[in-house]
Amino acid sequence: MKLEIFFATAVVALSVGLAGCDDSSNDSGDNKNSAITHVLDAVSSEGALLPYTVLRDDLIDNKTQKAFEVRNGGYGSAMTAHPQKVTQFYALTDRGPNASFAGGYGKGKTFPTPDYTPRIGLFEVMADGAVELRKTILLKDRDGHLISGLPNSSALGGTGETPYNADGSPVLVTPGLAYDEVSNPIKLDDYGLDGEGLVALTDGTFWVSDEYGPHIVHYNADGIEIDRINAFANDERGKIKLPGEYANRRANRGMEGLAVTPDEKTLVGIMQSTIYNPSKVVKNLDVTRIVTINLDTGAIGQYLYKQEKSQNSNSEIVAISDTEFLVLERDGAFLFGGPKGSGAASPDAQKTVYRVDLDSGTDLESLDETGKLSQDESLGLLVNGQTVEQVVLDRGWQGLAEIGVLPVEKTLVVDMVSEIQYPHDKMEGLWLIDGERLGVLNDDDFATWSTGGELEQKMLDAETVDGNRLYIVKGLDLKSHK
Repeated sequence: MKLEIFFATAVVALSVGLAGCDDSSNDSGDNKNSAITHVLDAVSSEGALLPYTVLRDDLIDNKTQKAFEVRNGGYGSAMTAHPQKVTQFYALTDRGPNASFAGGYGKGKTFPTPDYTPRIGLFEVMADGAVELRKTILLKDRDGHLISGLPNSSALGGTGETPYNADGSPVLVTPGLAYDEVSNPIKLDDYGLDGEGLVALTDGTFWVSDEYGPHIVHYNADGIEIDRINAFANDERGKIKLPGEYANRRANRGMEGLAVTPDEKTLVGIMQSTIYNPSKVVKNLDVTRIVTINLDTGAIGQYLYKQEKSQNSNSEIVAISDTEFLVLERDGAFLFGGPKGSGAASPDAQKTVYRVDLDSGTDLESLDETGKLSQDESLGLLVNGQTVEQVVLDRGWQGLAEIGVLPVEKTLVVDMVSEIQYPHDKMEGLWLIDGERLGVLNDDDFATWSTGGELEQKMLDAETVDGNRLYIVKGLDLKSHK
């Protein structure tokens, strides 16, 4: 398998615009495909930098003691194909720039732009291999009001994160006035979203999964919420509910990937890392969960995925067929050291994509209750009273195999480190272009980093600020095997 990504000098002469490649009635199908191929092949082997704006540039970098830029940027949390236009894709931001922080009001996050609105961007690959932003869709609640990326209340999955301003003061309902537990409390947002998974449907609507609830939210073409799926029985905003154990998600490692089957009837989500089921005692495991949700019937399926290393991240899932999917698995290392410098280089960094088939694994929801097996509303499948995660902690995966519970089988599709020496820590977006081309996008964290809770510019090396880059890999086997 070889990475073949070229600058195509001939594409300059193309008179067909990218969007027009799909729509021109004067071009034959072969000509359209040829034009699209030239356009996609024009993306540099070093990746195409996505455009960004500057959110603020007045903060002082903790490392250099110089002002640095907080950029938007931030479009790498997820990506998905435009349903009709082959050279366009959508990309998603998360809750906005933030850094871990422990202030006088408890552990939480610093939000240098607390009013930031999570958003979806529509991007287009141009004839010269550059990427342009075509449209921005700001996400809104059901009344059309802009949402924020601030944490939810505890009743809806909040884990007690306190939002702080860049100066260390708490983010309050009424800025400028003193904190008061009743009249001016910490500002939370039950519509707040830390988006990580994205699906674009042919009707123009979107589904977004997040790290807070986790929630899976349906937005119309204008970004207004129209439906919601989560594990909270008392949340009346949606009829379909996730299994109760999904409320035990690990903070900042929620539902990182979201896909939809080709018939658009079933959502398929994957958790980033092992959920705290029943508690953080199971943190250091390699168990993640895949959930299927039939949008017509509400029927739920659940499958297990075995990671290559404990505490890895599954950051994306994309449908090939009704049961076959691409799953992104990565660690958090920088191949060349990133902000920590060349001394922290990680030659064994993992940024990989696997093919999985749900039919090869056990659907946890299909198992009948027996003397050993039972279903618990808040913990899911129990084996002799233990959660799936506890079984793996105590007896390894063999403990599940002994009762016939198997993870989905997986085969390697591409290793981005060996293919292109992928330099970023976060590989989080996959764009299934066709049967042999795959787009890959990193999350640049709004070009921010933090050390000890202090914000800095996120650097790939001494000279290069991290940014969202689109890489296109071709020559892969991305077709259905069924």
